[in-house]
Amino acid sequence: MWAKIFIVLLTSVLFSAAHYASQGLPGVEQAIVTGLVFGTIFAATGRIFMLMIAHAAFDVTALAVIYWDFESEVAHLFFK
Repeated sequence: MWAKIFIVLLTSVLFSAAHYASQGLPGVEQAIVTGLVFGTIFAATGRIFMLMIAHAAFDVTALAVIYWDFESEVAHLFFK
């Protein structure tokens, strides 16, 4: 169990650090959260296929939000 926790933490930190150069601190924050969530789900289930689908859906949604310039509208849903 401790090995899985360590691996999820380590890979999430590495995953988020890889986003710093291109996305800055906001990219790191987003990547650490998704890394921890997806990593924990994989560690608990041992299944990756649905996580691959979830990751693709997350990326496509983020790309659409950026492309259609909905970032401030989406942010205002969470931060009023």
